[in-house]
Amino acid sequence: MTGIWERVFAAGYDRFMASAERNDLGARRTALLAQARGRVLELGAGTGVNLEHYGPEVTELVLLEPAEPMARRLEPKAAARGATVVRAGAEALPFDDDSFDTVVATLVLCTVPDLDRALDEIRRVLKPDGRLLFLEHVQADDPGLAKWQRRLNPIQKRFACGCHLDRPTPAAIASRFEIVDITRDRMRKAPPTHGQMAVGQATQRQVANRTAQ
Repeated sequence: MTGIWERVFAAGYDRFMASAERNDLGARRTALLAQARGRVLELGAGTGVNLEHYGPEVTELVLLEPAEPMARRLEPKAAARGATVVRAGAEALPFDDDSFDTVVATLVLCTVPDLDRALDEIRRVLKPDGRLLFLEHVQADDPGLAKWQRRLNPIQKRFACGCHLDRPTPAAIASRFEIVDITRDRMRKAPPTHGQMAVGQATQRQVANRTAQ
């Protein structure tokens, strides 16, 4: 049964994030998602914040969302955009190997229950010449700040429906993909513990190796 807080969180998510989207995240999403091409899979699409940022190079858009309260808000927006919503988790993607040209993860890899399994599944469904586009809040590089993130993490996970403050997501991506572009930054007007960000692109390793030859 869906928890009461999960329903409340979904209902208030857009309002809660509105200032961050106006002041910072919206522009970051536009720049990142301009790189999306072909058949695109977005993980943890939530309420559909990314929909307005996709460009004409996207020929098919599949939105994955496992949380029922979020999916109910997402489905009418997706229908208006011509996108398909699939209610499933990132750790067991219901798609064939080499299915997508682009996989998008924005503020979702911090929340998936099993990051390693999710990244393995992304690698499986991404075409050999495909790209992973990511915008994530992550563990700080500064050891002192990372210590505070670990201290606050239990509260964050409870309040934000499983979101982790202290995940070393860039390192986890780099262990499976070739990172071709990454920017470490801080989300404007966010506390230092909550605003650490990594934005970038990664390719399948064999593509990078062929290019180097």
